[in-house]
Amino acid sequence: MTARTSHLVVGESVVDVLVRPDGRVERHPGGSPANVALGLGRLGRDVTLLTRLGRDDDGDLLRAHLGSAGVRLDVTDAQGPTSTARAVLDEHGAATYELDIAWSLDLAAAARRRPTHVHTGSLATVLQPGADVVHALLSAVRGGATVSYDPNVRPGLMGPRADAVPAVERLVALSDVVKASEDDLRWLYPDRHPVDVAFRWLASGPALVVVTLGAHGSVAVTPHGVIESAPRTVDVADTVGAGDSFMAALLARLGDGGLLGASGRRDLRVAPTARLAPVLSWAAQAAALTVSRRGADLPDAAELARACA
Repeated sequence: MTARTSHLVVGESVVDVLVRPDGRVERHPGGSPANVALGLGRLGRDVTLLTRLGRDDDGDLLRAHLGSAGVRLDVTDAQGPTSTARAVLDEHGAATYELDIAWSLDLAAAARRRPTHVHTGSLATVLQPGADVVHALLSAVRGGATVSYDPNVRPGLMGPRADAVPAVERLVALSDVVKASEDDLRWLYPDRHPVDVAFRWLASGPALVVVTLGAHGSVAVTPHGVIESAPRTVDVADTVGAGDSFMAALLARLGDGGLLGASGRRDLRVAPTARLAPVLSWAAQAAALTVSRRGADLPDAAELARACA
């Protein structure tokens, strides 16, 4: 039997504040890395989230939300409030965004972790001072753990493209598994086809690079070939959390198959496409369940098992 995978997710936790045209305000837990941790927890996997939270109501909301899925928290207490992303909707549903996001991390807390697998991405890898700590952590743990990365590009916070691309590529080279959306890659490399970028990234170090294509499914490149995963037919409520749900399910299934961790790194690199194709299909089903309902409502293990059956 494969040893149980211990997942460490590193990154921001954010409360999404939605202001509707009639003045009603809704607050929802969010943040891409926090969503991935939530998804792993709901799928019954062993997961810890290394994050930053304030001592305020928003921080309490996130603690309760993540705790409900069994996610353990290793928290750097913020001196200020918990990060928020505020979206003000007009009468046509168009949103104007105001981001109040700070990212810092306790290096000592990060260094004491010895997980099987580490996942990071999104704002945690671009906002200072925490981004440098994340890079140092990945460099330090890579000998004993596999690494996954999702850039989850947010153009307004990435800085100039000429600076963002080398920063992203540096993290890709440290990773074993990379997932990016078609939109991410078109912003980073506007003159390149997304699948060509995936092959370029594969050559720099990862064993698996997945590009999600929204309603068109996904495509993965490996040292042994290309895997195409067909889209699922689903009535879309919204797409919030779809990529994070895909990532969580992908990591859960790779761990189940003994393809994560230092002992699984070689097996991941030599895995034939026939072994990886069902993993991509499972992740696609998780994303389909998420988009069928409002918000980042990621499926649990029983829901996903029923859907796949």
